[in-house]
Amino acid sequence: MSVHDDLTAVQRSLDDLVRSVGRLEKQVGSDSLDVRRVRTDADHLRESVALLRAASPSETVRPERVPIPDTPYDRTLWADAEDEGLGSREGRAP
Repeated sequence: MSVHDDLTAVQRSLDDLVRSVGRLEKQVGSDSLDVRRVRTDADHLRESVALLRAASPSETVRPERVPIPDTPYDRTLWADAEDEGLGSREGRAP
């Protein structure tokens, strides 16, 4: 799943939670301290998910691929360069 899919699933779950808390408020009454705490916590979760959604990239940006040819490089490009590979100045490996 992508981040967008996960955030959408969390948002749906939070919407269900908010509806359930609303039904609970009707049954128990909104004067109850515990119900007010649950309502406040649900609101904080909604705000946090909204911040996550705003901070997450809308789609994954992938760097552009650069093809590397299988053909050998033109040796004239390095005609005046010294070979700096393994080995000593005399050109023999240790």
